[in-house]
Amino acid sequence: MWFAPFIAALLFATLPARAALFDDEEARRRADAVRLRVEQLERSLSQRLDALEATVKSQALADMLNEIQQIRSDIAKLNGQYEVLAYELEQAQKRQRDLYVDLDNRVRKLEIPPAPPASAAPPANPETSATTPPTASSGASPPPVALAAGRVTASDVGAEQKSYDAALDQFKSGDYVAAIVSFQNFAKTYPKSALAPSALYWAGNAQYAQKDFRAAIATQRQLLSAYPDSQKVPDALLNIASSQGELGDAAGSRRTLQEIIAKHPSSEAAAKARQRLAGR
Repeated sequence: MWFAPFIAALLFATLPARAALFDDEEARRRADAVRLRVEQLERSLSQRLDALEATVKSQALADMLNEIQQIRSDIAKLNGQYEVLAYELEQAQKRQRDLYVDLDNRVRKLEIPPAPPASAAPPANPETSATTPPTASSGASPPPVALAAGRVTASDVGAEQKSYDAALDQFKSGDYVAAIVSFQNFAKTYPKSALAPSALYWAGNAQYAQKDFRAAIATQRQLLSAYPDSQKVPDALLNIASSQGELGDAAGSRRTLQEIIAKHPSSEAAAKARQRLAGR
């Protein structure tokens, strides 16, 4: 049994090594567990960040699209207000000129020819002058013409203009639905009015502001068909081009802009058409 102490000594010598081995394995298991936990956390965090980023991007895009739509609407409104002011100035100047011409013509028609000189009249007969009415040959001046017979009342002159101005006020205040109805009724009620083409034009603009682009195109084409010689034709074509662009018809919009330049090269609408084509 001499080797028993040797074996015991050998066992005692290997105990620290075994203990160390067990400690290393436990440490490795813990390290692996920690690493797995970290990886899980990283994956979870990455997924949450991706979801959050996607949400932020989609929300930012939606906000951006809404802002773009609002800007477009504001631009359309500003363009409409500018055109309204320019048109009102033009019409005010035109009405002033027409008023002077009309008044001058009416005064000329109502002028009473002057009486002939007294020396040309025959001598009065004191015996008959009191009882005999004057005749055409007596030299007496004709009876005065009643001015009231040729007078035009304010209601006759202003009814048409008042109706148009009311529709224009609705447009300027942003009440596009009412403006559309009023302008279309005006065009039906006064089809021969000089303001009828403008009424259709503003009706189409109001429909454009309402984003009813197909209706805007139809109304402006009605203007082109009924009043091909109107000064509003280039502006109507420009509104058609804008509506076509909003509907995604880029080719049709381009053709309409080119038509404006070709048929109305000196118009303000043609200048805008050139700018739009240059920017595409």
